Amino acid sequence: MSDHNDPRDPQGGPNGQGPEGPNPMIKTLMIWGGIFMALLLTVSMFSNSGQTPGKAIPYSEFRQDVAEGTVKEVQVAPDRITGVMKNDETFSTIPVANDPGLTKLLDDNGVQYSGAEKQEMGILAYILINSLPFLLILGIAIFALRQVQKGGGGGAMGFGKSKAKMLTERQGRVTFEDVAGIDEAREELEEIVEFLKDPHRFSKLGGQIPKGALLVGSPGTGKTLLARAIAGEAGVPFFTISGSDFVEMFVGVGASRVRDMFEQAKKNAPCILFIDEIDAVGRSRGHGLGNSNDEREQTLNQLLVEMDGFEANEGIIIIAATNRPDVLDPALLRPGRFDRQVVVPVPDIDGREKILGVHMKKVPLAPDVNPRTIARGTPGFSGADLANLVNEAALLAARRNKRLVAMQEFEDAKDKVMMGTERRSMVMTDDEKKMTAYHEAGHALVSINEPASDPIHKATIIPRGRALGMVMRLPERDSYSYHRDKMHANLAVAMGGRVAEDIIFGHDKVSSGASGDIQYATDLARNMVTKWGMSEKLGPLQYEQSQEGYLGMGQTARTMGGAETNKLIDAEIKGLVEGGLKRAEDILKEQEDKLHLLAQALLEYETLTGDEIDALMKDGKIDRPDEPKGPTIAKPTQGSAIPKAGKRFGGSGDEAPQGA
Repeated sequence: MSDHNDPRDPQGGPNGQGPEGPNPMIKTLMIWGGIFMALLLTVSMFSNSGQTPGKAIPYSEFRQDVAEGTVKEVQVAPDRITGVMKNDETFSTIPVANDPGLTKLLDDNGVQYSGAEKQEMGILAYILINSLPFLLILGIAIFALRQVQKGGGGGAMGFGKSKAKMLTERQGRVTFEDVAGIDEAREELEEIVEFLKDPHRFSKLGGQIPKGALLVGSPGTGKTLLARAIAGEAGVPFFTISGSDFVEMFVGVGASRVRDMFEQAKKNAPCILFIDEIDAVGRSRGHGLGNSNDEREQTLNQLLVEMDGFEANEGIIIIAATNRPDVLDPALLRPGRFDRQVVVPVPDIDGREKILGVHMKKVPLAPDVNPRTIARGTPGFSGADLANLVNEAALLAARRNKRLVAMQEFEDAKDKVMMGTERRSMVMTDDEKKMTAYHEAGHALVSINEPASDPIHKATIIPRGRALGMVMRLPERDSYSYHRDKMHANLAVAMGGRVAEDIIFGHDKVSSGASGDIQYATDLARNMVTKWGMSEKLGPLQYEQSQEGYLGMGQTARTMGGAETNKLIDAEIKGLVEGGLKRAEDILKEQEDKLHLLAQALLEYETLTGDEIDALMKDGKIDRPDEPKGPTIAKPTQGSAIPKAGKRFGGSGDEAPQGA
């Protein structure tokens, strides 16, 4: 962690080095590179020592040159003859053994000659040349052994070492200012940072620093982002590790890594230790049946001991994150190990507006963009969903060759995220389009006539995602409870599409397009009967229990499995769904003319907003100006992306739209 008051240079060290001096890996590479270059130099030196300078020629050619009188002088050794030509060119040749006529030939042609000793290698050079392969193999073996045994868990024999990484936020530093929309969770963790910065302020009143904090929340709510913000604010060493890094195929490795991690943390205390996705190693232990004492349990036992055992870990704060708190071992969750459980919720409308403000800083916005409006239309979105929404809007604006991201891009991006991408290329017959239009019109008309139903956001017959059409409803505000009247309204709305098909096209032409609606209605009715006590006959009892899964997800199992009870449950579920079907039938048969009107409008315009549907129901028409149908096709840009002075962007004299 970098302290803001650190007197050293910006690179972290006195000489531009990192906080721990020069990189040891670079140092090792330089040493071994020097050794390798020295070995190459030695080999080349001794390999060239036995060579004689000059042109190598055959012995016959040498005798011919002597006979022609072109040789000036020679030195005759038992194994080699060297000499100089009259043109000062040097040569060498290997003589034929026992040539008695050589000296006579040299004398006859006036060549100066002398004897030379046989070249022999010195004892030191001989030893060095012969030991070079051994030295090379020894060096490679030493290097490999060091790589195998090195710490940090990087070597082959280092699997018992901790894989925790110390963060030094030199780039991409995150602070609490970058965390928005989860104020309560942020305040809980800000207190830990304050304790680390000024422990006396709390200890003078007898308070002790929390030993651990568990961040609990749905995926995408910002748990890891909060941990990164702590790393950026605390000013103390920050170690991060994933829960899956403890799990290994070798027995005892996970426990060894836990021990090594805490030893590493003790050397750097006070420090923060962040374990992401702790449910990978912290699951509830078994009952000793069927190999339940596995590697994960040993790792968990060691983690429990290290967090709060006989030896106190002073100055080590553990922060863990999970979206599976239901599967964690109770011993892990007790105070003393995790003193605080910080719930990181899905943001409300104010939180969504703040989150959008953080992400919108990175994109150029048109004047018509209103974060409040976008936040109101995105209930249930997490921080990750909102970040994706802003990114999709920016990509849409770039695809349309706009300089600014306007409100229209955000609306289109919201539709894309919530309803799926438009599949305009999908070929549908007129009959299929008509069937889809009446199906969606049935949903929309029932929704309008159900007071407890959420208002319609948009209705479309353009295939989106995996659906041929869709009626999207959005709540007017964030809701935290689900009321009986709204449940019955949703059952009726879900059945509206199938009922409309039955009324318009007949019993034999009812399609399979309502399969998703039937599934939704059945699940809702089952929850009403078995979990929420909405059945008069069965009373306020729980008949099904959820099993482990993500927050709000998972399997269910019947807790009361009697034959009579199961029959009654099934009958009540069927009764609730059929009740919704009856309510939809009554509405659509009574207002069949409006059903035709709405379906024809969908066939004409393909997509209708909630306001347009309301206007159609009141006035019988839609006040929409003529506009080109189909998606906007981006024209390829030519030349510079900067508009020329004196001309409107786009080249026309008309007023440019927002963001263009």
